[in-house]
Amino acid sequence: MTTLGIYHPGASLLHRAPAGAKLACLVVALIALTAAVRSPWQLIPAALLVAAGFATARIPWRLTIGQLRPAIWMLLFVGAFQVIFTGWQRALVVCGVLLLSVALAALVTLTTKVMDMLDAVERMLAPLRRFGVNPDRVGLVLAMTIRCIPLLSGLVSDVTEARKARGLGFSLRALAVPVVVGALRTADAMGEALAARGVDD
Repeated sequence: MTTLGIYHPGASLLHRAPAGAKLACLVVALIALTAAVRSPWQLIPAALLVAAGFATARIPWRLTIGQLRPAIWMLLFVGAFQVIFTGWQRALVVCGVLLLSVALAALVTLTTKVMDMLDAVERMLAPLRRFGVNPDRVGLVLAMTIRCIPLLSGLVSDVTEARKARGLGFSLRALAVPVVVGALRTADAMGEALAARGVDD
């Protein structure tokens, strides 16, 4: 089972910080990370800062690895593409920045309750009501997105385990088809549930 989107209880400074402040700091950190890291060696101090954040929050290392594991396939694909077209140094920078970005986002979700996060987003978007933005619907979309991450990850895991149990080798097509079908069925079920509650537009 994936650990993405799971809140890890604690009493650290990061746990006690307001959800809105953590989200704002996350946005600033991601922008700074993307703009500042231009060479592989610059990843080192950035990685140390991220590691210090996890240490401050007292997040178990197994849980930390569980947060990063789902990004491995994406990093392999992006890294291969970058090596072919831009060189290994650029590939290392791009993959390093992506991995640290995932880690920072995971740190926020691990130290912030989902409802606190959604309430913070709705408060930040409240001034945009006059422009037609519905903060409640944005919060609903975010909640569904957070919920769907572990659902999809679990679906991929179930399909993979089923193939292993049948003694079948890895096949991208054989993995993708049942995952897509399962995801569509899950989306259809969610749509029906939302429609039943009057959220159908």
